[in-house]
Amino acid sequence: MIHHFIASKYVLRLALIVSVLLLVSQYSMAQKVQVGQQKKYTLLGLGDSITEGGNDFSSYLYPLWEKLFVAGYQVEFIGPNQAQTSIGGIAHAGYSGKNAEFLGDNIDSIYSKYPADIVLLHAGHNHFAEEKPIEGIIAAQKSIVEKIKLINPDARILLTTVVESGKLPKYSYIPELNSGLEQLVSELRKAYDGIYLVDQARKFDWQEDTITDMVHPNDSGAKKMADVWFEKLQKVLDKPFEAFDPKIVSYKNTDKETLKLHIFEPSKKFRNEKKACIVYFFGGGWKVGTALQFYREAAYFASKGIVAITADYRTEFDNGTTVFESVSDAKSAIRWIRANADKYGIDPDRIAAAGASAGGHLAAATGTITGFEESNEDHSISSKSNLNLLYYPVLDNGPDGYGSTEMKTRYKEISPLHNVNVDTPPTLILLGTEDPYLSERKAEEYMNALQNFGIDGELKLYQGAAHPIFLYRKGYSAIYFQMLQDSEDFLERHGYMKGVSKKL
Repeated sequence: MIHHFIASKYVLRLALIVSVLLLVSQYSMAQKVQVGQQKKYTLLGLGDSITEGGNDFSSYLYPLWEKLFVAGYQVEFIGPNQAQTSIGGIAHAGYSGKNAEFLGDNIDSIYSKYPADIVLLHAGHNHFAEEKPIEGIIAAQKSIVEKIKLINPDARILLTTVVESGKLPKYSYIPELNSGLEQLVSELRKAYDGIYLVDQARKFDWQEDTITDMVHPNDSGAKKMADVWFEKLQKVLDKPFEAFDPKIVSYKNTDKETLKLHIFEPSKKFRNEKKACIVYFFGGGWKVGTALQFYREAAYFASKGIVAITADYRTEFDNGTTVFESVSDAKSAIRWIRANADKYGIDPDRIAAAGASAGGHLAAATGTITGFEESNEDHSISSKSNLNLLYYPVLDNGPDGYGSTEMKTRYKEISPLHNVNVDTPPTLILLGTEDPYLSERKAEEYMNALQNFGIDGELKLYQGAAHPIFLYRKGYSAIYFQMLQDSEDFLERHGYMKGVSKKL
């Protein structure tokens, strides 16, 4: 049966209020901040190439975003430029080859367009020691702070010491500069609220934390910088509603990395029975993405008594792979979960695969596609999902569908729409009516294919929503809560809440 859901603004607002109350009720009453009222922050990384990142070195932006997200903060990075990372672009105002004076001259136009709540200022490179640049750098940073405060008196500015470099004598001035920056912050705090000193130089060791140029951070250096920013931001930002702490286990070794499952286990307050499982695959066109995308959903369903898992898989950005390897990984994840079901109290016959966009394709593939099985795995253990929850999925990889030329050439192998069969699991599709990659007509075609085999299918439409339906990196939204409720209703209807939905 096909069901259409068209949500008006009024209905969405009502759903938000009701759903927030329902969600909050799952947590301790000691939590003072409700999800729907949690403060959202915009953050501007301001600096040079060390902020921007590059093809052969790392920026602190992605590891900082990851730490903030896992800790439960709702933070959106903004700015005129984009750093390419494992999750796609992260916005910032880092300018390769530019110095503090450049930032001082341009901060009016930058900050006027991107008036962030929080500014992370790291600038001091791109001078030579013989220029005697310290006085000019400090004057420029003072000007930056003053101009930002003139535009937005409530802005919080984290001004940091500069990471030191082994490129000498060019950067021999940095230790003295850092002493001057510490003094500058002391002076600025007498005139302005919301000015904070961060000491990036304290933990950073150029001998361990830079690439061969002895200036730019390697992965270790970027993570150290993220740690230091995060340490200070925890004192600046309001305490989040919840933090995430999944159990992370390895499920597959590949040429470049070990793939992980992020397991959210139900509380011991729930009945000690075999529990249903839901595993989420992130979106990103099989090119980018992170298992963190579905942490919120996983935490919620774990609170309802389901073992909820988010899965890594290989992407083009991190591994140089294609959709075909991604499908293989998704199947390996299902097989690993089923093989280890007893260890985590999982019912091996109630494993739901869920995902968004390309991740929705992978979830559907685990229920429809044959092949793409790793030869070194135990094929007596099924890699097939028992239920599918597909969020704005890519389902049609045929000649008129979405995907690479190779996908379209091999669509009979890889396209879920062209492989629905009698063993395809019951399926829920959550779709925006303005989705450019999966039309309502194609989604209904998928539903009809299920019906032809007597398989239950349900289509939920969200009027005016596109692709993605909501942006997980921007935090909670009304439509998020409606999708969560629709997912829960489908799971409950198929018995995935049975025996675990009540607390003792």
